[in-house]
Amino acid sequence: MNWRNTAERYGAVAIGFHWIVAVLVITLLAVGLVMTDMKPGPDMFKIYATHKSIGIMVLGLVVLRLLWKLTNPRPASLPTHRTWERLLAKAVHLFLYFAIIAMPLSGWIMSSAKGFPVSVFGWFTLPDLVAPDKDLSKAANEFHELIAYTLIVAIVLHFSGALKHHLIDKDGTLRRMLPCPCRGKGDRE
Repeated sequence: MNWRNTAERYGAVAIGFHWIVAVLVITLLAVGLVMTDMKPGPDMFKIYATHKSIGIMVLGLVVLRLLWKLTNPRPASLPTHRTWERLLAKAVHLFLYFAIIAMPLSGWIMSSAKGFPVSVFGWFTLPDLVAPDKDLSKAANEFHELIAYTLIVAIVLHFSGALKHHLIDKDGTLRRMLPCPCRGKGDRE
């Protein structure tokens, strides 16, 4: 497999970024839904600290992914992709990038506004982005929550589109983002 993207498929670096970020974001969303209902205590504080650390790690990974994307043109759309599919895919991808940047930033702002430091796995502590401010903390929390639920919808759309291309259109779209360059029966690449 090529490290860089080709005209036909994504390269190993783009695929790695995609799947690592996808697994981390889905995990963060699931943990986020659970941890908000936890009672204060040592376990809750550990989970919140890990959630913040992984969120910051996702922010770093997405910045690296965007830099990689700037130097690696994506494969062209397949001729089987309709105009509305290309437009919807572009809109969902733009929102996914916005959300996976906005989520950790809003979480960082929320922590800073609450007066809680953001430590990354205990290795280092990030500077506060804002001074403690109860109203800002509440607004950042609401934004963080809104983006989380909207991100879940976008992930479902993204996943549904990939499955539609794979199972109904059988056009190889999904395989271009899988680590194995295998082809299935009926792929029209």
